[in-house]
Amino acid sequence: MSGSREQILARVRAALADVPSGEHPPDVEVPRDYARSHGRGGADTLVDRLEDYRAIVHRVAADALPDAVAAALQRRGSRSIVVPADLPEAWTATWTDEIGGGADMAAAGAPVLRDDGDGVGLGLGLGALDAVDGVVTGCAVAIAETGTIVLDGGEGQGRRVLTLVPDYHLCVVRADQIVDDVPDAVARLDPRRPLTWISGPSATSDIELDRVEGVHGPRTLEVLIVG
Repeated sequence: MSGSREQILARVRAALADVPSGEHPPDVEVPRDYARSHGRGGADTLVDRLEDYRAIVHRVAADALPDAVAAALQRRGSRSIVVPADLPEAWTATWTDEIGGGADMAAAGAPVLRDDGDGVGLGLGLGALDAVDGVVTGCAVAIAETGTIVLDGGEGQGRRVLTLVPDYHLCVVRADQIVDDVPDAVARLDPRRPLTWISGPSATSDIELDRVEGVHGPRTLEVLIVG
């Protein structure tokens, strides 16, 4: 073992032989000319991948989004949901009206709970999040080739915990947020932000490959692709 270690260290010393003592090795330019996509992206591919992951997917027009949100929550039988503090109120307005809540009920904190957490803590506690029927958010980017939705805690997304505790996640993806492949997504994302990569509902398998859903996140993922 020590012989192998010495061989490795010797190669490192040889590679740094021309570097003056006390100085860092010069920066090495890494070529980035690899293919960023394979030309198989777009909304159709995203829908196919999401459905393969057992997510529920609908494509809707922008002006039909509030009705689509309401329809999804009604199918689910939801009576209460949590949303990020900055989620557009129009997204859930049709639903609150249809279940008899309206603006007054929403303003009182039910059936729509708005989380004002700052990403570190605060906001709604785990008990409140566990008690709601689901969460509605937007996203940062969606990757067609892998069927992956990425959240970065930005506008309309809220804290990471919002999409990990409730059993149902309804996510809105705009057409302009869809990219072909992972390199395209990485180019749009800020690595300093808290990134959550979602590929279908939460699921795992035991040694016999028996699938279990809802272990470390929502059991059901529903996606509305707008545009």
